[in-house]
Amino acid sequence: MVKRIVVGAHYGLRSFLAQRITAVVMALYTLLILGVLLVAPPAHYGDWKALFAQQWMKLATFVFLVSLFLHAWVGMRDIFMDYIKPTGWRLAAQATVILLLTAYAGWSMQILWGA
Repeated sequence: MVKRIVVGAHYGLRSFLAQRITAVVMALYTLLILGVLLVAPPAHYGDWKALFAQQWMKLATFVFLVSLFLHAWVGMRDIFMDYIKPTGWRLAAQATVILLLTAYAGWSMQILWGA
């Protein structure tokens, strides 16, 4: 007999949608960057600094990074649920990933809006 663990309604659908939506956001940001590079390619550090000094670019980059972190979280969580069977080990791995991704999000904010 197959042992089934009930984890909640539409749990897989939520993960599926999160992966797809974050992938679309990352693809759109990639197209934005490619467009910027084709229209007015930054030639030196000052050009890059001016590009990222604009608030819309900081916001677009941060939305991309948050999407990247969410995408990574869903993927890692699913991998851990599939391949790490002992609950303690799985919880430790998930907690580590959550802490790292949260730290990366904070670091991203510091880089984009820092001095």
